[in-house]
Amino acid sequence: MGSSSSSYAPKTIYLDVDGKVQRVIFSRHCSPCDIKELLCSSSNIARNTAILLIDSEGALVSIDPSMPANDSNINDFVFLSKEKEDMFQNVLSQVAEQFSRAFRINELKTEVTNRLTMLEKRVELEGLKVVEIEKCKNDLKKLRDEMTSRGGVRMNCNCKYNFSDDGKKLSPRRDVPSYPKYTLSQETIETLKKPTFDVWHWEHNEMLSCLEYMYHDLGLVKEFNMNPITLKRWLLAIQENYRDNPFHNFRHCFCVSQMMYGMIHLCNLQERLTMTDMCILMTAAVCHDLDHPGYNNTYQINARTELAVRYNDISPLENHHCAVAFQILSMPECNIFANVEPDSFKQIRQAIITLILATDMARHGEILDSFKQKVDSFDFTNEEHVKCLKMVLIKCCDISNEVRPTEVAEPWVDCLLEEYFMQSDREKTEGLPVAPFMDRDKVTKPTAQIGFIKFVLIPMFENVMKLFPQIEEIMVQPLRDSRDHYEELKQIDDAMSEVTRPCM
Repeated sequence: MGSSSSSYAPKTIYLDVDGKVQRVIFSRHCSPCDIKELLCSSSNIARNTAILLIDSEGALVSIDPSMPANDSNINDFVFLSKEKEDMFQNVLSQVAEQFSRAFRINELKTEVTNRLTMLEKRVELEGLKVVEIEKCKNDLKKLRDEMTSRGGVRMNCNCKYNFSDDGKKLSPRRDVPSYPKYTLSQETIETLKKPTFDVWHWEHNEMLSCLEYMYHDLGLVKEFNMNPITLKRWLLAIQENYRDNPFHNFRHCFCVSQMMYGMIHLCNLQERLTMTDMCILMTAAVCHDLDHPGYNNTYQINARTELAVRYNDISPLENHHCAVAFQILSMPECNIFANVEPDSFKQIRQAIITLILATDMARHGEILDSFKQKVDSFDFTNEEHVKCLKMVLIKCCDISNEVRPTEVAEPWVDCLLEEYFMQSDREKTEGLPVAPFMDRDKVTKPTAQIGFIKFVLIPMFENVMKLFPQIEEIMVQPLRDSRDHYEELKQIDDAMSEVTRPCM
């Protein structure tokens, strides 16, 4: 290439001839067209052939017959042979292809960026939808509460377990590591077998340990090959699926289960019934009020709640307790009957259901009459007789608070009345019938208890006493004393009312 770029310098061309570079110098007055003409003449190149030149700046110059010549800044040139021209075109093609790929990558980046932007917008919109849905739910709840307060609609009595959530399980919220192990003293172990046991002195974890001990002590864990850890998880799940109602709560569950455990020992049932019967009695007692909503069957039916509709007004609460119990047992981590043969489990399941359904007080007269017919000639080898006895036993335990000492029993009356008053207040608001014994304006503690003890508790326990005379002193006599106690209170209330009554 030339070393000068002055417009007065001569023009130099380097020719590649058979691999040898030859230098040709032209006058500075020669134009590119003149140079091309000379080159074509001397090299026998056709006049219409394009000739590529490279100027001293490194830029490409094409001298073409159909194009006007460009004289500016052309000092030194290299003439490219046909082979060199093809190679140069090939290089240009590769460069163009690389540029094309680069552009495609940029297009792809642009497309990905656009898609990400769209997705971000969708996520943002979906998030807004969730917020709006929650807001609508809250607004609906407020509206429904307001309508209820005005007596405009009747609300369903919802339960923790919603049957519309298919497959939803009632797992315990905490696991065994947070369930401390309590060592029961010998005094506690002995007291646990008696109706005088004070259930108010125990925390939930302590009650769980007591229930666990009962299953071990009765030999149920060994007999049914229960995994001890599974037993703990099952009890946790049971406890967490009792609501914090004034009366129908986990402490009531423990009361009923402890009374059942006490009656098993007091009546020597281990010598007369099978281990399967023991397991059925204890498990039914533990599960008998699971997820109780605090409003009885009368309310469920009159208010046409979801439970009443589901169970066709037939013991809706008791059916629900059974369903929740076996939903818990259906979880492998809570299935204490996992090692029981399918046929045996089927029998256990049916027996537990029978006992829980028997706790519906609407069936009290029917069940007690059936037992009365059998008790004088009771046969422990007769399955129907044993089945009826188990139904009566769970009924006794379910309503046995008045068997306990007054200081233990009386707080339960307050709890029950509180739950009754909550229901009757709601019934008044919703325009539903109100039972007199639940109406805070009509009932008192003595009037609530006297009739129940005289006409329900004492007749049932006296019939059980025919089969197990040993319960008279420990269970039946306390009922009679309780009846007398409330009759005295009623006399005092009546006298006070007489004194405070205005003179006419």
